Amino acid sequence: MSVQQSTESGGSGGTEERPTTGPDGTGTEGDQPAAVQEENAAAEPDGTPAAGAKPARKKRPFWQELPILLVIALLLSLGIKTFFVQAFSIPSGSMENTLQIGDRVLVDKLTPWFGAEPERGEVVVFHDPGGWLEDTAPKDDGLMGSVQKVLSTVGLMPSADEKDLIKRVIAVGGDTVECNAGSPVKVNGVALDEPYLFPGATPCDNDPVGTVTVPKGKLWVMGDHRNNSRDSRPHQNLTGDGFVPVDDVVGRAFVVAWPISNWSTLPVPDTFDKVPSRAAAALPEQAPPAPAALALAGVVPIALWRRRRSRRSRRRTG
Repeated sequence: MSVQQSTESGGSGGTEERPTTGPDGTGTEGDQPAAVQEENAAAEPDGTPAAGAKPARKKRPFWQELPILLVIALLLSLGIKTFFVQAFSIPSGSMENTLQIGDRVLVDKLTPWFGAEPERGEVVVFHDPGGWLEDTAPKDDGLMGSVQKVLSTVGLMPSADEKDLIKRVIAVGGDTVECNAGSPVKVNGVALDEPYLFPGATPCDNDPVGTVTVPKGKLWVMGDHRNNSRDSRPHQNLTGDGFVPVDDVVGRAFVVAWPISNWSTLPVPDTFDKVPSRAAAALPEQAPPAPAALALAGVVPIALWRRRRSRRSRRRTG
């Protein structure tokens, strides 16, 4: 550390003034910085802070901050699960090959809060409308089961107890569905091209239902593995007639998140873009104009043009 030097203005010798040191070699109080002097003044002779002095704030050890960080993380995870995104596990093969048994999908729970309703072609998770799933007694998996319940509550693992299903929306309220053996599924008169079906599965051969109209506020859903899916078709004898209330929809599955090898998005197939709304499909088709009408439409303008030209010629000669 450099030491500042000064000379006495009245002396002729220009002697150098050096800092004095105390017995311990640290320098006297007059030569110490102001901040150090204040700190020493606020301390007792034994080095403890004087009464009324503000003690220096000590940094918490990491092991004391860790529980606080964990609580914050769990609260954030719970909020995300409740309002934004939730993970679900695929328990069956009804959506093969789009979804495999054991896949984990992420479901968008935010858009329904803003009034968005499911659309044709979307893969959605919904609560059991009633009677679709068998009532099974809850299993006691011991410690691991308890851990899974806790983690599923905060959204870190899929729940093993929730009675939810996952299917593809084929038709929405007001649509007409035709599901006949030997024919493709039709929505509002348009046949669906379904390359996403399980190889070898038929659109409706194993469970044809004929023609049905979806009530307002309801959905008609089907699995991609049609020969192995308990969907809207076999549940028409139940109270809900096989339809899924929009209010029972948890959200749309938009991505396969686990395992990494199966990672993929779940977009709406292009075939559903060709399906018209029920109002547009109900409009009567207009017959093309008859040849006589086309001929008349072409002759009338010509006749009017010749008549106007004849009048101009008469005015000039007159």
